Amino acid sequence: MYRDRDDNGGSRDRFHSDEDIYSKPVKAGKRTYFFDVKSTKGGDFYLTITESKRKVGPGGEVSYEKHKVFLYKEDFIKFSTGLEDAIQYIRDHAPEGEDPSTWEEDGENRGDGGTWNGDKLEF
Repeated sequence: MYRDRDDNGGSRDRFHSDEDIYSKPVKAGKRTYFFDVKSTKGGDFYLTITESKRKVGPGGEVSYEKHKVFLYKEDFIKFSTGLEDAIQYIRDHAPEGEDPSTWEEDGENRGDGGTWNGDKLEF
């Protein structure tokens, strides 16, 4: 996908508008994940998932390291299935004696209403 320069000298995807439709930040320790629903110029929705991690430099200056994934609606089901499978694999293969229910800071509450029913995340 090729990129354009915006009015402020930054770059942006030519096929994406900058219109945020919905945003859900999820704080997780030193990281914050942003789930942002955006709209293409053609009016189709897509999702960006951004991991933002706060970094403090040697002189005390603060910066943020960001990683972003673009997810399009035709991939939602395959992506969520793959994510659930990978998480389940990690839970099933936890080191001996480790209790996966203790991995979250807030126990069963996942911050978005989702809970583990013993083997799967449910909303």
